[in-house]
Amino acid sequence: MKKYIKIAVFLSAIGLIASCKKFVDYNPQDAYLVTASSYLQSESDYRTMEISVYTPLQWLNQVVPIGDIASDNAVAGGESASDVLDLQQIDQFTTSPTNGSLLNIWQFAYEGINRANYLTEYKTANPAGSQVNFAGKDAMYGEIYFLRAYYYFTLVKMFGGVPLFTDKRLDFSASGTLKRAAAADVYQQIEADLNSAIAVLPTVQSQAGRITKYAAQALLGKVYLYEKKYAPASAVLQSVIDAGTFSLVAKFDSIFVKSGENGPESVFEIQYTNTSPYYQWSNVLQGQGNYAVQQCGVRQLNGSNDMPYAAGWSTNLPSGDLYNAYQAGDQRRDGTLFDVAAYAAANPAYGITYEVAPYENTGYYDKKYLPRKGQTSGQVELNYLNNYRTIRYADVLLMAAEAYNQTNNDSKAQLYLNQVRRRAFRVSDASFDVTASGPALYTAILNERRLELAMEGERFFDLVRTGQAATVLGSNFKTGKSELFPIPQSEVVVSHLQQNPGY
Repeated sequence: MKKYIKIAVFLSAIGLIASCKKFVDYNPQDAYLVTASSYLQSESDYRTMEISVYTPLQWLNQVVPIGDIASDNAVAGGESASDVLDLQQIDQFTTSPTNGSLLNIWQFAYEGINRANYLTEYKTANPAGSQVNFAGKDAMYGEIYFLRAYYYFTLVKMFGGVPLFTDKRLDFSASGTLKRAAAADVYQQIEADLNSAIAVLPTVQSQAGRITKYAAQALLGKVYLYEKKYAPASAVLQSVIDAGTFSLVAKFDSIFVKSGENGPESVFEIQYTNTSPYYQWSNVLQGQGNYAVQQCGVRQLNGSNDMPYAAGWSTNLPSGDLYNAYQAGDQRRDGTLFDVAAYAAANPAYGITYEVAPYENTGYYDKKYLPRKGQTSGQVELNYLNNYRTIRYADVLLMAAEAYNQTNNDSKAQLYLNQVRRRAFRVSDASFDVTASGPALYTAILNERRLELAMEGERFFDLVRTGQAATVLGSNFKTGKSELFPIPQSEVVVSHLQQNPGY
């Protein structure tokens, strides 16, 4: 019988050593299995378990393409109409409760929650009843609270109300006993976890990718927007802006190359690496590399050795509608959409050849996460090192603009919106500024979110939370159903969870 979530606690034998590119590196071949009652005997045990709570972040890489494929930004693409069927369903709003991509997201998010709960269960005393105190323990728990909030936020925005538990890990006895909490209760717990995190997290971490106070504040601001709590959203997002820690880089597409990782615009990035030997075709999503990068590439792309791009599978293809949404002069268009035909024509010395995307060809590819040579190793397709830029400073500015507009502070809303627009058009004057107010300004802010954050997994969820989805996405989108994805059928069967309407 299929269980609700993996119960065993696997811990990787890694120390936080300075030689690692990213602190999430680990070698599962050296992993060991321990019983819950015999672990957490030392600071090292706590720190190692902390790393394992971060790990499922990497496995959730399909949330990003789904967020665009389900919207007007992208199509599923692939080799044929029978390829990547999970994504084809999501693209066409024919999603089944047996969709494998959704099941993976559900299981991986709950794996992260289970691991976080193991640590919170033994925060005061370990399983043997002993206290293990060490410098930085409270701040470490701030990271754990953030991660649990992030996993629950992923679940609630995709599925609505979900089983909510924080005091313990699930074990086998939980099968068949779980109930869905109301979405409002899940959001309340997310808020509580993020506020607990903000209270103890540092503003700067010694290792890139670790959660900071600002990351927790930014995520809390986003959560408030989803709940339409605009006044607290503006306040917490203003705290991130006032910190003066972040800035918009001048060249938009420099954010998404290797040298742009964890840069001045990065508030929170999910770290990936190509240094681990762990990757396998039987479990493509649970390696250390970003599997979604291979999906985005041009099929059968070849060229001279100095041609920088590598081949991929032509899925998650940006739409022509997205291309046309950009104004002339907006550098984000060419930083977001890769036109392989235009690129080959402009660079004849590379001798580029490629296969036109066989299914749903739009002529465009996701440039933000386009496969590049030298950024993978081992099993090439499964081990790209590209970080997900999960919360950028531009996102913070646009969220703040939205919150201020909805609380009748249009001057602040215009200020933050136009900072993003000036970077987009590489100007320092007001030539591209938005001067509208009220509902027209709100529309401009939401449009700017589409242009700025395209192919970063935000679009579908923005359309749903702002009530635009039915109008923008057309007749395939069914109001009262398509706002949420179906609960995985295995969870309905095993745990008797109530399915979402319409599935």
